[in-house]
Amino acid sequence: MKPTRILIVDDDELIRLSLYEVLELEGFEVTSAGNVSDALKFITSNVYDVLLSDLHMPGAGDGLTVISAMRHANPKAVTMLLSSFPEMDAASHAILLQTDQILVKPMDMHSLIAAIKERLATGAPATRTVESVATILERTTESTIQDWFAHVLNDEAVMSVAMTFDQRTSHLPQVFLDLVHRLRSFKSFGSKELVSPAAAQHGLDRRRQGYSAAMLVEESRILQVSVFHTLQKNLARIDFSILLTEVMTIADEIDSQLGQAMASYISESVGDLLPA
Repeated sequence: MKPTRILIVDDDELIRLSLYEVLELEGFEVTSAGNVSDALKFITSNVYDVLLSDLHMPGAGDGLTVISAMRHANPKAVTMLLSSFPEMDAASHAILLQTDQILVKPMDMHSLIAAIKERLATGAPATRTVESVATILERTTESTIQDWFAHVLNDEAVMSVAMTFDQRTSHLPQVFLDLVHRLRSFKSFGSKELVSPAAAQHGLDRRRQGYSAAMLVEESRILQVSVFHTLQKNLARIDFSILLTEVMTIADEIDSQLGQAMASYISESVGDLLPA
């Protein structure tokens, strides 16, 4: 019978060596990595039964990056995070949706070994669904628009311009199509290649509907809030290893569309001031 293979990932050499020695004595086949980069190389070239990773590490990535990589490479592996922070009320639920268990450092070695064996006996969850941010936005477009509208209803300045629901939200389906396209095109931040005629038209429409420039900006800010709220509700499905890049791309695209809308808004305003 093959020994259980464990990958330890921790930047603290003392902890890493201690874990290595104790787990080897227990009959496990142990590999260790001192950073995320080395851990990812091991994960892509070997098969492990257990991942034991520190949550907080210096450099690019952290324990969640390693967890996400393991989930993709070997969904059957048991994943366990080590953290020096016992108080994780806000984050623990979301993190537990990504990993099987959180262990607080310093931990008793006997308790650690017992936890590993218990998780191995239980096994990893049968299904672990991971979706791209683009797919989540496609799936939740309608509910995110409803969330956006609920926030807008509470903004007295924006609501001072009377409109129907359809008039207020008519531009948003295309915005989400553009966001999904941008996420899947892998264009760099600040890219000017994805010009949106719909964004320019939206600026003209809002100018003619009586919006101020400040209202246009506030509407865009609320959109970012609603999109991020949607992502927060879907943390269990998101690949944490690319989440930051995806969030930055969303913010960049929404700001780009706001810039295009503002350009046409200002152009229309200037035109109104010119002599007939």
